[in-house]
Amino acid sequence: MSQYRPSGQGIVVAIDGPSGSGKSSTSRGVAADLGLRYLDTGAQYRALTWWMLEHGVDLADPAAIGAASLWPLLESGTDPEAPTIIVDGRRADREIRSDAVTEAVSRVAGVPTVRTRLIECQREYIRAAIAAGPGIVAEGRDIAEVVWPVAETKIYLTADQAVRAARRGAQNGDDAARTQADLARRDAEDARTTRPLDAAPGAVVVDGTHLSLAEVVAKIVGIAAASVG
Repeated sequence: MSQYRPSGQGIVVAIDGPSGSGKSSTSRGVAADLGLRYLDTGAQYRALTWWMLEHGVDLADPAAIGAASLWPLLESGTDPEAPTIIVDGRRADREIRSDAVTEAVSRVAGVPTVRTRLIECQREYIRAAIAAGPGIVAEGRDIAEVVWPVAETKIYLTADQAVRAARRGAQNGDDAARTQADLARRDAEDARTTRPLDAAPGAVVVDGTHLSLAEVVAKIVGIAAASVG
């Protein structure tokens, strides 16, 4: 797998895990503490889904999804303090978090053409961060196994599904039971293309069920620091 690693001194911290496990908040905290860039790969899938909803793409037609996925220009801002996603020159940070996008994103993400395009896009961001130094925290469902399997630090962040649902519900103002059902649905849908409930080979499992965000961040920072000496 050495073909994924360009010359440079930067490191990669890959954080994977199921929906609602706190990947985004944790990854941003780890990146800020370590002085690294931050890449939210899930935001790219959401951005593509939002664009397709805006343009009336038939999301029941995988061929239509695949063809449409080649059109929009996506740009990810990698500042962990203020990450952004821009679609064809338009900021879409809030829009990609809508219920409509959440409900549809697994259908878009499951199309091979979409995955091929975005995985290569994500690798380009990681290559650039490594070359520029000091590196990047990249988070997403298959980041540690598919996108960048040679990451110096691989983390599988998980938590009990009920706890994940309670945290996501509190964050979004939704009913916990409804949120838990949605998480179970997304886990099942994502399992068609990724392994949301399994750690990548070589990943350290971090269970945040009984830990605060600060405790999870500190634990992963320690793991990352140890992995690079």
